[in-house]
Amino acid sequence: MDREKNTDGTSAAPETTDGEMPGRIFSGDAARTGGNAAGEEFEELFARLARSEFRSRFRLGPAEAAYAERKGAETLRRHAEDFVRTRLAPAVIPNDGRQTPMRGHPVFIAQHATACCCRKCLEKWHRIPAGRELSAAEQRYVVAVLMVWIGRQPLRQAGTNRPVR
Repeated sequence: MDREKNTDGTSAAPETTDGEMPGRIFSGDAARTGGNAAGEEFEELFARLARSEFRSRFRLGPAEAAYAERKGAETLRRHAEDFVRTRLAPAVIPNDGRQTPMRGHPVFIAQHATACCCRKCLEKWHRIPAGRELSAAEQRYVVAVLMVWIGRQPLRQAGTNRPVR
């Protein structure tokens, strides 16, 4: 298997905020935790993802950020739940590794940024074995990771890719 490398040259393989966040896609609890209290448990995961040259490049573009802002956290959560249920949860995915587009929806960007894009990445980064259906709890975990990542993304100025300060 091709090993992803962190910016410091180490392997990307896994080891086992309070207050308002102005200038973020979702403010308050939704920005920190994607709507649940699990956000802090993802700090180590996000730190590892930040060290990956590939994963750390992903950002919501202006169109995806505007879409996320317009639709809101609950709609994006429903989209994430549907994408995870249909594209990641089955035991056998014929096009695994190619089922998640690289653009076009905030959840797709989040899936790549958080290594929740295919079963191989789920196994490598999250230790969720491939070859079996994802449990309901595993699906909730993936959705929570995606929502936390989206919620932490900065708002973008209209028509630009510059963060709002």
